[in-house]
Amino acid sequence: MPRSVNSVASRARRKKVMKLAKGYFGRRKNVWTVAKNAVEKGLVYAYTGRKQKKRNFRSLWILRINAAARLNGMTYSEFMGKATKNNIALNRKVLADLALNNPNAFKAIVDSVK
Repeated sequence: MPRSVNSVASRARRKKVMKLAKGYFGRRKNVWTVAKNAVEKGLVYAYTGRKQKKRNFRSLWILRINAAARLNGMTYSEFMGKATKNNIALNRKVLADLALNNPNAFKAIVDSVK
């Protein structure tokens, strides 16, 4: 019995990986075995990067809220504790945006919390 090889699917699979490796440097862009490993690793980094992005933005928002709160005579932890106690339902993203782009509104929130 002749050997059955599905070369159409194999070629399509390789083309898909080589397309993802476009723009890589050296043999990573045009040698199948090297490109396959580089693309797999790149996809792993992309997955973890999507998780880290959320952490990084949250820490950035906290930094901005802390800086703005300290300008108004409070620490971040004091401000957030009193904000939750006073039922201010603004999340960190909105508070950080107010602190950066509209300091007067943020000052009004801090004064209402005090």
